[in-house]
Amino acid sequence: MAARFLTLADVTEILNISAAQAYALVRTGELPAIQIGGRGQWRVESTELEAYIQRMYAQARSRIDAGQIDESPSTSETADQV
Repeated sequence: MAARFLTLADVTEILNISAAQAYALVRTGELPAIQIGGRGQWRVESTELEAYIQRMYAQARSRIDAGQIDESPSTSETADQV
């Protein structure tokens, strides 16, 4: 059974972003999360992370369709990032 809630460390690993970037997504409300426990550790529901990823795909597709970004990977991306 997959975990219902993910830590911000899990989110950083899944999205391949820094801890600061993950915290910024939560702080701005782009990625809904809850604080639990006495130390207020953040948890992200796995369904919320999947919804965020789908929104990012939709935004990317809209920008591609509008001609705002190129469909081909940038030269700065390596094969393992694509």
